[in-house]
Amino acid sequence: MTKFLFAIFLLMPVFAWAKPNPADYPITVHVTSSRLVMECHSVLGIGRTLCSQQLYLSATINGKKFGLKAAGDDYQYILRLADYNAKMIPDGPPYPDDYAPREYEYRQQYEFLFSDGKTRKFSIVSEGE
Repeated sequence: MTKFLFAIFLLMPVFAWAKPNPADYPITVHVTSSRLVMECHSVLGIGRTLCSQQLYLSATINGKKFGLKAAGDDYQYILRLADYNAKMIPDGPPYPDDYAPREYEYRQQYEFLFSDGKTRKFSIVSEGE
């Protein structure tokens, strides 16, 4: 029994590296524009400014228009205009009590699944009609 549990423990990273199941990505995101934007931020305490390229998308999801920003920074490539499979992902840690969203506010993230099995997270940064 101990050997069996040890073998399962060793194989857990293999299961974690398995490709995502496309059935878990039921939402179609139609990307209509893709652009890189240079964003700079001053770093307190060291007197420097750090800049990186951010990836922004315009997309249609369930008939509504959204602006999306890719998680992470320093992108060098735009995303091709196409339809991508996606899923909504949890918003992250709970809001602090003093900054809980009102009924007229929200934030949402999507995870895109690409044809090679890789994924990338995008946050909604704008909403339109």
